Amino acid sequence: MLRYSRILAGSAAITLAAGLAQAEVIRHPIPGSDFPISRAVEIPADATLVYLSGVVPGVTNPDAAPGTAEAFGDTEAQTVSVLDRIAATLADLDLTLADVVKMQVYLVADDSGQMDFRGFMQGYVQYFGTEEQPMLPARSVFEVAGLANPHWLVEIEVVAVRQ
Repeated sequence: MLRYSRILAGSAAITLAAGLAQAEVIRHPIPGSDFPISRAVEIPADATLVYLSGVVPGVTNPDAAPGTAEAFGDTEAQTVSVLDRIAATLADLDLTLADVVKMQVYLVADDSGQMDFRGFMQGYVQYFGTEEQPMLPARSVFEVAGLANPHWLVEIEVVAVRQ
């Protein structure tokens, strides 16, 4: 009976250890595409999701008159500013951009009524899908009429995963 109890205890310990092993985030690429987003991202049940509030740009040109469009820069400059701010917030939380699994981007239409998706992508690809940071989030981009400051062109929300 003692031998049977030891076998059960050993088996239970192995099962418990296997249950404690963390599953990994699975990022599904878009088939046949090199577009730098994931088609889908699977999050393991034992992970913690961290939701960051929308982040807006800071002043990118300190030589410009305060409160002007020139102070905040174009869409690419604002995207870089926002992603730098997101990276800093994530670092404060012991996370990185590689932990981002979902991104929602809000781009303001310009005077011609078009959002500058190209400018956004020029900033985005400096942070995602690079050799240094190849992890790609699932992502949506929305055109909006405006943000809280009339000179802001970009606001980004992210969800990161802590394992």
